[in-house]
Amino acid sequence: MSGFNDLLDRRLLFVGGKGGVGKTTTASALGVLASRRGKRCLVMSTDPAHSLGDAFGREIGDRVTALGPDLWGLEIDPDAEAKRHIDNVTAAMKQYAAPEMHAELDRQMRLARMSPGAVEAALLERVAGLILDAEDEYDLLIFDTAPTGHTLRLLTLPEVMAAWTDGLLAHNRRAEELGKVLRHLTPKGSRAEVATPFDDPQEDPFKEMDRRTRRIAETLLRRRRLFHQARRRIADAAHTGFVFVLIPERLPVLETVRAVAVLREFQIPISGAIVNRVLPEDVDGEFLRRRRQQEARYLELIDQELASLSRLRLPLLADDIQGLDALGKVADALEAAGV
Repeated sequence: MSGFNDLLDRRLLFVGGKGGVGKTTTASALGVLASRRGKRCLVMSTDPAHSLGDAFGREIGDRVTALGPDLWGLEIDPDAEAKRHIDNVTAAMKQYAAPEMHAELDRQMRLARMSPGAVEAALLERVAGLILDAEDEYDLLIFDTAPTGHTLRLLTLPEVMAAWTDGLLAHNRRAEELGKVLRHLTPKGSRAEVATPFDDPQEDPFKEMDRRTRRIAETLLRRRRLFHQARRRIADAAHTGFVFVLIPERLPVLETVRAVAVLREFQIPISGAIVNRVLPEDVDGEFLRRRRQQEARYLELIDQELASLSRLRLPLLADDIQGLDALGKVADALEAAGV
C-alpha cells in the first residue's frame, strides 16, 4: 500500500514507536534516501539512548555533524537540556532573591529538575527552536524520537504549556486588577476605572507591572509564542508527517494503535506505519515456519487496526545495520516499497 510517495517532500518528519523496533535505523535510512534525492537533511535524535551515532557508526553528540553529502546528524541530550533550562531559570530568579536565599533556591531548583515534565518541557523548547530556526538551512528535518510514551508527552506538551501559561497570566491580571481596585478605594486613589492592561492592544501590556513581574510575563509569553509557532507547523499535514515504526508482534501493535488515537486527538498528522523486520519469504525450517505463522497473524492485525493509515513492510535483514552502506540498503528497501 503506497501512501509514502510524497513523504520526503515534507519539511518535518517525526519517526516514533516502541523502543527496540528500529526507529533509529528507519529515521537514518529516510535521511540517507532524502540526501540521495538532493535534499539537505538533518536527522536529529531526542532519544536518551543516543543510538543515532551507533546507526551511522560514528560519534555525533549534541552538535550538528556532517554524515555524508547533504546529510547531517544531531543528538539532543534531554538531561543536558533540562539542566541548561533550570540553570537559566535559577540565574534569573536569583536576581530577585536575597543572597541568603540563594542556597535554598538552588536546592529547590535541583528538585524542580527532577519533577515530572521538566525534561519534556526543556526538550520541547529546544525542539521548537530547531523547527523554527533550522528550516531555513535544511530542506528536511527528521526527528528520531524517544519511545512512544515520551514522544506523546513531548508532542502534546504545547497545549499543556499554553494552558499553564494562560493560567499564570490570568492570575497575574486578576492580581493587577485587585491592586487597582484597592488603590482606587484609598484616599490617594485617582483612577475611576479599573481596566486590565491587556485590554488595549495599542498599549504596552506590561507597562503597569513591576520589573520582576514584567520579566516573568514576557518570558512566559515568549515561550508561549515559540510553542504556538512550532505547534502550527507540526499540525500542518502538508508540512509535517509522523511515521510509526513497529514490528509484527503483539505489544508494538497495541502500543501503536493507542498512540495513533492520541495523535489524532491532538490533530497531529500521521503519514503512515512502517512494519519492520518482516521475515523474508524464502526462509525455511520448523522454527521459522511457526514464527511466520505468528507473524502472519500480527500482520493481519496491523492491517485491521491500522487500516486507515498507509503501511509498508521492511524485511528482516541477515546482518546488523550500521554505517552508511548498511543504511543505504534500508534506504533501497524504503524506495522499493514506495517512499
